[in-house]
Amino acid sequence: MHGTASTRPLEEGGASPPVDLVTTGDYLRAMKAVGVKQLKARLSEYLRMTKAGETILVTERDQVIAELRPARRQRAVANDVDDVLDGLAAAGRVTRASQPKERWTWRAAGLGLPAGTAGALLDELRRDR
Repeated sequence: MHGTASTRPLEEGGASPPVDLVTTGDYLRAMKAVGVKQLKARLSEYLRMTKAGETILVTERDQVIAELRPARRQRAVANDVDDVLDGLAAAGRVTRASQPKERWTWRAAGLGLPAGTAGALLDELRRDR
């Protein structure tokens, strides 16, 4: 493991277990590290810290073997196109129109082929099997 470590008590309540503050070459910010034995003894405390946004490195014989990190939040599935667009606009991915669309609708122009062409092409492809 690269970097430095310093042992200090956790901020919560003063009677918390010691945790190493670790900065490694793979991480740009300081992370807390805890041994497996200590993690098992005080799992709820470390889960609270993780829930609050901390990432905890789990060590065994001074080697990092795992990371305990907050779960990625699952986005709710939007049922409406407007909900999807509102979400994308809130994330800065799209810009919503400044004028209302009123009765405007989208119509696909197609490829300009006669009706039934796609079906005929599919039938031909299926015969080639």
